[in-house]
Amino acid sequence: MAKSPYRALSSFFITIAVAALVGWIVDWLAWSLVIALFSWSVMQLREKSRLQLWLQQGLKKEPPEARGDWGEIFDQLYRFRKQRRRREKELLEVISRFQQSSAALKDAVVIVDQQLSMQWWNRSAENLLGLKKDSDLGQPLFNLMRDPHFIRYFQRADYSEPLQLKSPHDASIELQYSITEFGTSERLLVARDITHLIRLEQTRQDFVANASHELRTPLTVIRGYLETFLDQPLSNPLRKAMGQMQQQSNRMQSLVEDLLLLSKLDSTEIIMDDSPVNVPALILTIMESAQHLAADKDHHISVDLAENIGLLAREKELHSAFSNLVYNAVRYTPAGGNIQISWSCDATGGYFKVTDDGPGISSIHIDRLTERFYRVDDDRSVSTGGTGLGLAIVKNVLSRHQASLLIDSTPGQGSSFSCHFPLDTLTEL
Repeated sequence: MAKSPYRALSSFFITIAVAALVGWIVDWLAWSLVIALFSWSVMQLREKSRLQLWLQQGLKKEPPEARGDWGEIFDQLYRFRKQRRRREKELLEVISRFQQSSAALKDAVVIVDQQLSMQWWNRSAENLLGLKKDSDLGQPLFNLMRDPHFIRYFQRADYSEPLQLKSPHDASIELQYSITEFGTSERLLVARDITHLIRLEQTRQDFVANASHELRTPLTVIRGYLETFLDQPLSNPLRKAMGQMQQQSNRMQSLVEDLLLLSKLDSTEIIMDDSPVNVPALILTIMESAQHLAADKDHHISVDLAENIGLLAREKELHSAFSNLVYNAVRYTPAGGNIQISWSCDATGGYFKVTDDGPGISSIHIDRLTERFYRVDDDRSVSTGGTGLGLAIVKNVLSRHQASLLIDSTPGQGSSFSCHFPLDTLTEL
């Protein structure tokens, strides 16, 4: 039960009053008060010393016997000690369960503090990352993870997409890293072994690449014969049939080339070139080809370029991505339509943007546009010669350059495709 805060003061005044009464009775008032005050002070100092000694012992022993206010203080501290120990036991049990469950995970789990030091990890982290408690506990994370791609990924603090890299402990292990922020600038690093998935994906890629490569030779022969036949005098029905065959063989050739390009992108590592790419010059080259492609459609193509900004990237891959976006705009924008191409930058990075006033795309298709062979309209894709792989190539190339694709489209009002490149990939020309 809570005691009155004035209880100690009341006890003091009662002691003084009793001493004064006794001193008045025996006619020794002053000495009676002095003796009472001295006795009361000695008792308080004694209890204070007992409390201090008990505190120095860490409240481990039973509280000393005491009466009055000091007894209440000892009892409250003893109850507080029991509550604290019970709470500590509960927390230790929670931590123990967390460590046991984390230790059972097949994924490597590492806790990194504000100073980027490794504070804890599970057994899988020792197997997948090569961590050793004797030497690595408390060490900076970058002492272990020295790959520049991981360092850039970690420092950029954009963990919406995982990072795939080889294990620093065993190059034959492919890991997928994901990072979650918690607490005060602390991070939870999780590394998952995806070696088996990579091998399955590699098998699929090898099959597609080999099949596509084997198709090139017969396609070349077929196209050659068709061109030869079309140069000869033929009846109208036969010429029409030959023309349709040539159109479809050309479309199949484009499909094979796109499949080979995707296989090449999938099978090569993400390595940034040291030399800058002149993006404005690259865009002007693509625009010239687009103008030839749109010669019979009378498109109005405008360009707005930041002339002094380039990218650290692979030029051939950028050409594939940018040209796919521009050529798509040319293919799907009706005659007399407008196409705007821009290259700009701001505080968040660089933007390559292609906008048209074509038929637009419904929102239900936006999330799936970058899937391989996904088509919004099969008939329209066939008539324009599309392979269904263009935006998949764009997404793949951008992913390899740590960039992202933003799509904004409204049916009947046109579409806008924007490539966003991180600020640290930009360079001055």
